[in-house]
Amino acid sequence: MIAFENVAYSYGGGELLSGVDLTLQPGSFHFLTGPSGAGKSTLLKLCYGELLSTKGRVVLFDRDIRGVGRDGLARMRRRVGVVQQDCQFLDHLSVAANVTLPLSVTGREGDPQDLSDLLGWVGLTHLAGARPPQLSGGERQRAALARAVITSPDVMLADEPTGNLDWEMSLRLLTLLVELNRMGKTILIATHDMNLIRAAKTQVAARVLRIKGGRVELAGAEL
Repeated sequence: MIAFENVAYSYGGGELLSGVDLTLQPGSFHFLTGPSGAGKSTLLKLCYGELLSTKGRVVLFDRDIRGVGRDGLARMRRRVGVVQQDCQFLDHLSVAANVTLPLSVTGREGDPQDLSDLLGWVGLTHLAGARPPQLSGGERQRAALARAVITSPDVMLADEPTGNLDWEMSLRLLTLLVELNRMGKTILIATHDMNLIRAAKTQVAARVLRIKGGRVELAGAEL
């Protein structure tokens, strides 16, 4: 699904990540931890070609990201859903229009029933016609998750998705991500929230990775 082979990434004259070997199997669930600035967001961006490694290879869906070209990478990205901590929306569009935007930009038409079902799944049916500025933090994150799911991706990447949420809303978002995993989606969540990881491990066989000294290692049982 996603494989890193001796990957390094340099930034600002130094290596932020180095010697990273990592494989995310189809249907697996991973957390990525590490202190602020360790490279969690960078690693997620390397996963789908938003950034390119300075050394080594990143393989996505059995193809080297460097060798697929611009159009090929765009097609591959349609199979990857991304939820950012700071979700950006077009404030003049409704929630429903923002959620379906990934379909619109690729010239595809969504099924109204599918959209209705998706908004119901994330608990936003009653806000379909609202504008993003009217949403709470938790509602924005759930809208961002719906937008990432609308293209039926095989992989979901989430960067600190609960960073601005209270505990109750964090658990609600986690439940949605666990449900996606049970549907066969590969999940990778970057987070500093150890309580969230502990909660997830009671529901799913989650593997915990840690970035330390620029390298990715399997976290120990203390988590």
